[in-house]
Amino acid sequence: MNAHPAQIVALVSGLGWHVQDLRRAADVLGLRFAPVRFQGLVGSVGVAGRGVEAEGLSLTDADGVLIRMMPPGSLEQVIYRMDALHRLERAGVPMLNPPRAVEVSVDKYLALALIERAGLPVPPTVACESARDALGAFETLGGDVVVKPLFGSEGRGLIRVSHFELARRTFTALERTGAVLYVQKAVRHPGHDYRAFVLGGRVVGAIRRFAPEGDWRTNVAVGGRPENCRLDPALERLALAAARAVGAEMAGVDILDDLDRGGPVVLEVNAVPGWKALAKATGVDVAAAVLDHLRGRRRES
Repeated sequence: MNAHPAQIVALVSGLGWHVQDLRRAADVLGLRFAPVRFQGLVGSVGVAGRGVEAEGLSLTDADGVLIRMMPPGSLEQVIYRMDALHRLERAGVPMLNPPRAVEVSVDKYLALALIERAGLPVPPTVACESARDALGAFETLGGDVVVKPLFGSEGRGLIRVSHFELARRTFTALERTGAVLYVQKAVRHPGHDYRAFVLGGRVVGAIRRFAPEGDWRTNVAVGGRPENCRLDPALERLALAAARAVGAEMAGVDILDDLDRGGPVVLEVNAVPGWKALAKATGVDVAAAVLDHLRGRRRES
């Protein structure tokens, strides 16, 4: 039986609000908590007594690893980080989220494809590499689309395009940068969406996010106004099913009422979700819930 306090390691990109909230919650729960930067990962092979370490701390021996944020990096750096996470998972280290869920959810195209495969409603979307194909998608999707970065969150980098010439210029510029063009039909919505925080097969809290006046984006990071809400049973089932579709134990699920469709659609599932706005609006101690859930998966020594 484990007698010492659980050691939880958080892989982070910085030491901002979320890390401080986790540190506070760990003190309340009596956990040992250590945030370490992804850039500090050191993986050893064939070296006795060493596996994956960071900043002098063994992640292989941790009681749980929380993937708080994946910082930007080169393709080589990101692949190496994911290799290290998969190695920890195979070593039996409890992880939140599982590495595969992080890989899936960070890729909007793959995540949406898996959500659709699970039989869940999603907005019509096309991903491609050429401006010509993107222009074809623009017309197929009704001439009013949202162009999103394939990797990205918090509503940043979104462009709404409803004019052919602007679409042509936008797609041509993106093609020249080597970007994947992710083109999604603009959903006519009532001015708000839902963000559900899923953890361990239940919704621990949810907010309704209202778009600023004159804007179509609802994300709090770009000015959306959050308010506490209780999801109806159908929306709750949809949020849980979307998290399962990408294999995430912890997820921020974004759902939007599609007025033309006459029902909700799943926009995205984020497997490294923030909770600052949600915790403030709902009063839920999300950080404590996350750490307590990870502690509950602790290995027996």
